Amino acid sequence: MAEKPDPLDALPDDIAAAAFRRLVRHLRNRHDAQNIDLMGLAGFCRNCLSDWIRDAGYAGDKAAARELIHGMPQDEWKAKFQTEATPEQLARMDESLKKNGGAH
Repeated sequence: MAEKPDPLDALPDDIAAAAFRRLVRHLRNRHDAQNIDLMGLAGFCRNCLSDWIRDAGYAGDKAAARELIHGMPQDEWKAKFQTEATPEQLARMDESLKKNGGAH
């Protein structure tokens, strides 16, 4: 039996790109939303988005992709905004990643 097509695949690329840019700009503005918390809740974070754009064909290296998503070099973002992860945050992230079913 054939798999049902995902309606998301019918979304025009220009609309999908606009929504993606809006998401990235939203995350650039919400430095209080820590990557560890995003990972714990949704199983992805800014770094995942940078990996995904590379998987999709972005020609830049890992550092360039992360700078594109963070809006600044990752080391600068981490120094300005990243807080130390608590054991509870790490445990939530581990449990959340299990729900990804191998997808990251």
